[in-house]
Amino acid sequence: MMRYRKMVLRSQMMSSTETTPRQLLGQAQRWVVKIGSALITNDGQGLDSVRIDSWVDQLAALRKQGIDIVVVSSGAVAEGMQRLGWRQRPHALFELQAAAAVGQSGLSEIYARGFQRHALHAAQILLTHDDLSDRQRYLNARSTLKTLLELGVVPIVNENDTVVTEEIRFGDNDNLAGMMANLTEADALLILTDQSGFCSADPRTHANASLIEEMAVDDPRLDGMAKPGAGVLGRGGMLTKLRGARLAARSGAKTVIANGREPDIIRRVFQGESVGTLLLPGQEPVAARKRWLAGHLQVKGSLTLDDGAVKVLRECGSSLLAVGVTVVSGDFVRGDAVACVDSSGQQVALGLINYRADEAAKIRGVASDKIEQVLGYVDEPELIHRDNLVLT
Repeated sequence: MMRYRKMVLRSQMMSSTETTPRQLLGQAQRWVVKIGSALITNDGQGLDSVRIDSWVDQLAALRKQGIDIVVVSSGAVAEGMQRLGWRQRPHALFELQAAAAVGQSGLSEIYARGFQRHALHAAQILLTHDDLSDRQRYLNARSTLKTLLELGVVPIVNENDTVVTEEIRFGDNDNLAGMMANLTEADALLILTDQSGFCSADPRTHANASLIEEMAVDDPRLDGMAKPGAGVLGRGGMLTKLRGARLAARSGAKTVIANGREPDIIRRVFQGESVGTLLLPGQEPVAARKRWLAGHLQVKGSLTLDDGAVKVLRECGSSLLAVGVTVVSGDFVRGDAVACVDSSGQQVALGLINYRADEAAKIRGVASDKIEQVLGYVDEPELIHRDNLVLT
């Protein structure tokens, strides 16, 4: 096993008598635990029932202590590949969907049997991004999940790969796990991977890579360390894990990224042992509606803002007015999610637009009291109301 130098990057050092963030993990009453494909399938050799049973044993122990558990589990496509005798992950969408259809039942069964050994029930939840982009379906999913947790059931959540398309894909179960943390208002997110945690560089190619022991999730230095990448089975890398952690942070959840192959890893994380990487939320939790909005990973267009508009959004929490927009891109309609970017293309905010793309293009740079003169009507004085806008 690789050994790393450890780095703790914090804005302030804590006294020896102060409770550490690691120790506070043991107080978390609701956990989302994400398990990746490379772990759960033993690098493609079918579902690893021994390792899954070990994780289930640890999760069941927490559940019996009154801790709510939501599992986000990959593995349907990988299990289907093994059953079909495929060695390489297919690229064709219909082949991925076929593999997911074959493998999903096996994935569900092994979790159900594992939790039944502890007199606990598991429930299968299959979602697409479209399910959570629609406000009503989002609320329905939240109600179902919260009811299951109240009943003491362990939800097993996965992307519905049997019907998913590129347009409604979460992109990776790390993003789905972050959205589940928001949806269920979880206190902590544990991402189990085949790496020891978040490193300063890729340890496979950099011998001097250091393990980040603790860091604020919104620290911009993390962006330079995270690189996209995927193995034969997975789609993600540390970049998607960082995105998932940042989504989870919007509801105040802490995230731990740790090696799922280490013995008793879930129990050790819960007990506050210094394993893996702890990413701490750097802001106060945002309102539930804005957490839902922040989960819109698919946007239909973008608005480029001038410096004044960027400053007002960041410092005043105001609505976005057309006068502050310089460029309109994309093809969107009223109610679609659009990105707000600064002059360098960096995303500043995400919001639900009040006008179609052609209308927004006509009124960009126009004062609110002049919109009717340009369009002949006024739907709303703002392009995006502050209630439908979240800073990113």
